Amino acid sequence: MFRLGIMIVLVALLGVVASGLTALRVYDQEQSLDQLALARAIDSHASAVQDRLGERELLMRVAVGLFRSPSFYQSDTLKPLRPAIVASRTDFATVSWIARISPADLAAAEAELKRAGYPKPSIRNFDETPLDPASVREPQLVVMDVEPKTPTTMAFAGRSLEKSPNLGPVLARSAREGKPISSNPLRLMSEGATGVILVAPVNRETSNDLLGYITISYRLAPLMLPSDGAAPFSVSLIDPANPEQELRADADGNVTTAPVRRPEGVQGWARTVIFGGRDWTLTYYPKTEPSIRARDIAGIVALIGIALTSVICGILGYVVHSNLRLTREIETRINFEHRLTAVIDELNHRVKNILAVIQSIVTRTVRPGVDLNVARELLIGRIHAMSHVVTLLSDSQWQGVKLKGLFEARAIPHAERISLSGPDLVVSARAAQSLALLFFELASHSDEGLSLVGKHPNVVAQWSLSGDEPNTVFNFRWEEFNTSEATRRADSDFGRILLERVAPEALGGSSKSYFTDVSYVYELSAPMSTVLDAPEILRTGRLQAPAKRA
Repeated sequence: MFRLGIMIVLVALLGVVASGLTALRVYDQEQSLDQLALARAIDSHASAVQDRLGERELLMRVAVGLFRSPSFYQSDTLKPLRPAIVASRTDFATVSWIARISPADLAAAEAELKRAGYPKPSIRNFDETPLDPASVREPQLVVMDVEPKTPTTMAFAGRSLEKSPNLGPVLARSAREGKPISSNPLRLMSEGATGVILVAPVNRETSNDLLGYITISYRLAPLMLPSDGAAPFSVSLIDPANPEQELRADADGNVTTAPVRRPEGVQGWARTVIFGGRDWTLTYYPKTEPSIRARDIAGIVALIGIALTSVICGILGYVVHSNLRLTREIETRINFEHRLTAVIDELNHRVKNILAVIQSIVTRTVRPGVDLNVARELLIGRIHAMSHVVTLLSDSQWQGVKLKGLFEARAIPHAERISLSGPDLVVSARAAQSLALLFFELASHSDEGLSLVGKHPNVVAQWSLSGDEPNTVFNFRWEEFNTSEATRRADSDFGRILLERVAPEALGGSSKSYFTDVSYVYELSAPMSTVLDAPEILRTGRLQAPAKRA
């Protein structure tokens, strides 16, 4: 009995020691894995926020780059920027033009605001108090144009922001440093929500004289504090004006201010992002502290180990099972990291390709000797066509897009005059990008043939398939009626190279264009293997039925 008791005690001690060691190992591994997963999720979120902020600053720089010096107190100064603002589809609230007006031009500015129909055309202080023009000795920063024009935003026009406590210092710093500067979080009067205002100076083209500022206001919730209920953390923004306060957004996008949280036993994770020439601190709070979950799991393991101390096989079986389970979890997470790395590499490759295409478009469009207004419209249209096809590809997870989707009115001009005929094909991502630019170039020239019958040309776009698999050939024909060689505008250098060489070579085919007695014809032929999306063939096993004529 004594020996049995000694054996039981030894088994019990062995079980307790084995259970304790196993629980400690489980605790360390679970805590490490959970902390690693949480850190990666936080890094991904902070990187996404930084990318979003970088896009907004790039939009501001593009807007300043597209700006042309008008009479600086015109009330429609933002009109040339409207296509770029709409095409960007960002979450901005208001875009405004703040002109630097000398005292001698204040009366002319008031007349311009009155002519434009603004409800309060008089020049006044930022707080709506009257401004006596006779007492003004220095140039004033006056809001002369806003987008979008609503009753609320139009009421801003005429305000002088020289002494505004919120925007005055930001405007001065932006002019001093010559780059976009963001304001502190503030209440957006046009939206009633908390946001930030990005300010960029605009100088005269022939000198460094300051003409004024372009400002874009953004709602703070979607810009820096997007709410995701599935995320393992909540995020707050440290208030730059008061480090003891932080800004939080709820599921409805409402931003509130509260003291910085310092709960006991919960570790905060901080990341810094850059926007508007300043640093912003994002603080992340885990919804479940990794050590708590790891401690719970470790406690369960210890209880199971103690309960099985009387059965050595159970202890050994449990240890083996735990090791196998932990190994599988580690292998699963490692495989996930490998897949994520592959996806990121593929995304980087696609982004580089798109940037290369856009660089080629810009280089070929804006060349010495061309009309800048025409070049600007063509450049915006070509980039918009690329943006549209990238949107379609993103919606399909880069698995190809329907060919008819490339003829939508938001992608090419004069879409309402184009009659479509052909099978409802799903083309590959690479083919879609080439065809989108090709269709835009053809459509952008279909507005010139007015002399034959006094009307715009009627366009017929049709495509068909010929030959048996695997040698099927894709045939595309574009015909503009009521057009002749004398009435149709000649293709630009970029358009001619795209139609004759770039698009056919990208699809591995050939093209030709010619004039008939009453029309202009462009034909393209390419192997179906370079045009059709291969996964679509695998999914359906056949080509889809022909589409009805428009």
